[in-house]
Amino acid sequence: MLRGEQEEHIMSEHIISEEELQRFGEDCLVAVGASRDHAAAHIAVLVEADRRGHYSHGFNRLRGHYVADIRSKICDPNAVPSILKETVSTALVDGNNSLGAVVGNFAMNLAITKAKETGVAWVTVRGSNHFGIAGHYSAQALQHNMLGMAFTNGSPYVAPTRSATSLFSTLPISLSAPGLDGDHMLLDMATSAAAVGKMELARTHGTDIPLGWALDKNGQPTSDPEKALPSGGGCGMPLGGAEETSGYKGYGLALMVEIFCGIMSGSAWGPNVRKWKIQNQVADLGQCFVAINPSAFSDCFPERLQALLDTCRGLTPLDPELPVLVPGDRGRGREEAVRERGGVKYKEEQVKNMMELAEELSVKPPTVQNV
Repeated sequence: MLRGEQEEHIMSEHIISEEELQRFGEDCLVAVGASRDHAAAHIAVLVEADRRGHYSHGFNRLRGHYVADIRSKICDPNAVPSILKETVSTALVDGNNSLGAVVGNFAMNLAITKAKETGVAWVTVRGSNHFGIAGHYSAQALQHNMLGMAFTNGSPYVAPTRSATSLFSTLPISLSAPGLDGDHMLLDMATSAAAVGKMELARTHGTDIPLGWALDKNGQPTSDPEKALPSGGGCGMPLGGAEETSGYKGYGLALMVEIFCGIMSGSAWGPNVRKWKIQNQVADLGQCFVAINPSAFSDCFPERLQALLDTCRGLTPLDPELPVLVPGDRGRGREEAVRERGGVKYKEEQVKNMMELAEELSVKPPTVQNV
């Protein structure tokens, strides 16, 4: 195949409905030993991630991460989380090595339940696994007119400022806050310059990554995703990139998340978490979930937040074609586009990966519409 034909082949797009994605994902996890209920809970996070355009945390993770973890028996997909210690407004949960979404849903629901009684609730977790997008959990608080926060640690990849040693994961922060009539803010961000999955997708699509995302094995900035990935000896940079562009602030935020997740919960932390895609060691991830009932502080929080959101969106943009947004707006726009076209768009290589997995597990492949 000529280079031009290869690029066209890689970049061609296909559409898969949300229902087919959910069915296919569930079938894959059930095929390797998960119960249908636990598989459904976990795959719902992947579908949401891809629907919102966070492809790095969606079905890109199914084969090489979740299926691989269950098959190698370093994740117990049917385990049930348990409460080790609690007060009226706090809890320490053991995920018992279950699927990350099962643990995350349990812990966030516990935080919401406690916050209804006490105004604020804080739940830390140990013994968990990768839970997908953090925003899936913080957003659950919106259904109860609350603010929600979610954090997680993970495999070491990001180097602290002035270092080229992978010490932290991308350590995400998520915050949801309710406005009026279903409007809200939904922040979901890594404390690194970029997620590992974005570099994996760049490698898959044959594109460069921006300088400032990662260092190569020699500690030099690189735009080559292969050299940036752990498999190539690379390491990520904190949010802000190099020290002169305020990367030390991202480093500080990363420390904050690791304290909330790894140190406070008693889970593995920093370089003690298993390395990326290692299949002979339990992850023992630490996570943190917070729910805040704004009525404990203000009788008009949604109205006041709506005024803030409207003010931000109402600012005159530098480019008339690029309006000022608030966190979560782009994701909702992508979700609306998914609804209008009847499914999520995927590149050829992503669909190929799904088809190979279907054959590998002897499950029905997803029905695909060509664009």
